[in-house]
Amino acid sequence: MDRMFRVLAFWTGIFAVMFYLGHMHTTSLLFFGQTIFFLFLGFLKLTERMYIYIFGAYLTIFFAAFTYWTTFMMVPGMGE
Repeated sequence: MDRMFRVLAFWTGIFAVMFYLGHMHTTSLLFFGQTIFFLFLGFLKLTERMYIYIFGAYLTIFFAAFTYWTTFMMVPGMGE
């Protein structure tokens, strides 16, 4: 299970570099932070149950923040 968090760190790192190259610096910093977080968790050697609990908490926080952002912060028609 710890390897999967290293895989998540790899992919969030790839996304961070792509966001940086696309001049989306704030999003890039967010993904670099997630990369460091996942890499740190990947080397902790926790039990599988603990990894599942941490991932569940991560998803809960992400979905709550994403729902808040899309509901209250995004401006309709901004991309046109």
